[in-house]
Amino acid sequence: MVDGFFVSNFAGKVAFSAVNLVMPFLMIVATVGFMFGTGGTAIVAHTFGVGNKEKANRYFSLFVYVAFVLGVIFAALGFALIRPISTLLGAKGELLENCIIYGRIILTTLPFFVLQLLFQSFFVAAEKPHLGLLVMGVSGVTNMVLDAVLVILLPQKYKLAGAAIATALSQFIGGVIPLIYFSRKNSSILRLGKTSFDGKAILKACTNESSEFMSNISMSIVGMLYNLQLLKFARENGIAAYGVMMYVSMIFSATFIGYSIGVAPVIAYHNGAGNHDELKGLLKKSIHLLGVSGIVMVTAAQLLAALLAQIFVGYDKELMDLTVSGFRIFAIAFPFMGFAIFGSGFFTALNDGLTSALISFLRTLVFQVSAVLLLPMIWGIDGIWVSIVVAEMMAVAFTAVFIIIKRKRLSSKI
Repeated sequence: MVDGFFVSNFAGKVAFSAVNLVMPFLMIVATVGFMFGTGGTAIVAHTFGVGNKEKANRYFSLFVYVAFVLGVIFAALGFALIRPISTLLGAKGELLENCIIYGRIILTTLPFFVLQLLFQSFFVAAEKPHLGLLVMGVSGVTNMVLDAVLVILLPQKYKLAGAAIATALSQFIGGVIPLIYFSRKNSSILRLGKTSFDGKAILKACTNESSEFMSNISMSIVGMLYNLQLLKFARENGIAAYGVMMYVSMIFSATFIGYSIGVAPVIAYHNGAGNHDELKGLLKKSIHLLGVSGIVMVTAAQLLAALLAQIFVGYDKELMDLTVSGFRIFAIAFPFMGFAIFGSGFFTALNDGLTSALISFLRTLVFQVSAVLLLPMIWGIDGIWVSIVVAEMMAVAFTAVFIIIKRKRLSSKI
């Protein structure tokens, strides 16, 4: 969101559109952090739950090392493929060159961003969630300060590169601080150390986390598809408006994602320890909390739509009007989004990766792709905004169906 504000207001609409066009691709190559984060945390927390602390730390170390190596590999591939990918997404001329500049700078520190995503889950498992919040805060402040310095003060042609450098350095800090913390003697239950290759554990983490992995891959692919549709219906204005919605929705959806990540190790621990009454209580409380939060969020979004659009694109009335009308439709999805995100995470924490992956696959790929391809034929650009609402509603319905179908199995756990 920080990059979005500074790029939009100081680097211009074309630069802002470039950031939003390339972001889904960058998130694809960063998904390894999610994969070994939530999936690995479930295994580590479960292992702690059965009382094997030494084995849990070996798993922890293994997942960190493998994730970093994969981050390096994916970053290198992304660096080489950013031009053809941007071209495939419809970028041309100045927009294309901006995509390449921003993408390649961000990719230089992508392995540390992978670690940042991974450690956010493990901070919870290590019983140090406040440290995870602190690291995110330091990373965010670094991004904001450097954005203000580099984007505002640099000449116009270097402003986009300045924004990319600010984000890259914040990613580096967000990954290296927890790496140093867990590498040294610390007061948490986790510490990086010697490990051995365990293909079975890696496969389990990947399959258990397949839901979040599938979710992020699918969301990135869908994001690219949205950009293609928006270029067709509204050119750069459409992409810029969608970018504002994505940046702002991150604030709202981060609450649901953060809660799901935070509660997952607790669910996994009680599942491993056989505390079924605790699991039942967590599920009920989570449903109530998500329901109230969703209502508050959609209300806030409707009231603040104009103000938020003004912050990003107030310099262009046509773009601002498009952003406000689109966001008010888009925001209706927030209450459903919380239940869908938690439902997938709940099955992941229970080590039912297949069900979790299926929920994520349907939510982020099948439903959204179908909606974004079909609904614009009926309602034009409004159909693009409505598509996310329809997809989230369908995802909640199918999540409820999966819980009902599996109620006999779940009854033995919760």
